[in-house]
Amino acid sequence: MQLIVANKKYSSWSMRPWVLLKHFGIAFDEKNVWLAQPDSREQILRYSPTGKVPCLIDNGITVWDSLAICEYLADAYPHLPLWPKALDARAHARSICAEMHSGFTALRTNMWMNVSAHWPGASATPEVLADIRRIEAIWEDCLARYDGPFLFGDFSIADAFYAPVVMRFATFEPTLSARAQAYADGIRNVAAVQAWVAGGRAETQCIAFYDVCP
Repeated sequence: MQLIVANKKYSSWSMRPWVLLKHFGIAFDEKNVWLAQPDSREQILRYSPTGKVPCLIDNGITVWDSLAICEYLADAYPHLPLWPKALDARAHARSICAEMHSGFTALRTNMWMNVSAHWPGASATPEVLADIRRIEAIWEDCLARYDGPFLFGDFSIADAFYAPVVMRFATFEPTLSARAQAYADGIRNVAAVQAWVAGGRAETQCIAFYDVCP
């Protein structure tokens, strides 16, 4: 199994399946393609038909898009609790992952991921704050309903999907409710998340857009 990812410092999409694989001890080889290089797209197209990462290759099967990769892993490793076991909880988890996957445009645009940066208070537009309040509501509902410490009790795809949001919050430090902040702190203490962050901070490439405070 091979996972093609971009810079750990910046790539929120790549982070999700990488953290999931690491957390559940699924063996894989990692291929890194730097962003913003003259041949970045050409290099990615060797693996992914969209020219985007992440992309998973497993025994001749190619899966692109972070959500599709996580769904594939859940199918390939049914003995692992990648999704919650109960049907209602699993449906709930899929819904909040899909919401993250397709929504929160203001947050993505204004509070990008940079695991080496610290810009507290920046980019807190009304639209961004509305996205943050919705994320807080999702987290608090799940934590109350499934009794934490993760969104569905145990670590799952849902937590891997929201881990890049936690990284954004660590960089921009918006004010969060006590319960949301405790959840974010817990995600930052997950070994796989810490490994991703350490890798990102060790990278030497800087991309101007991501490294300039808004």
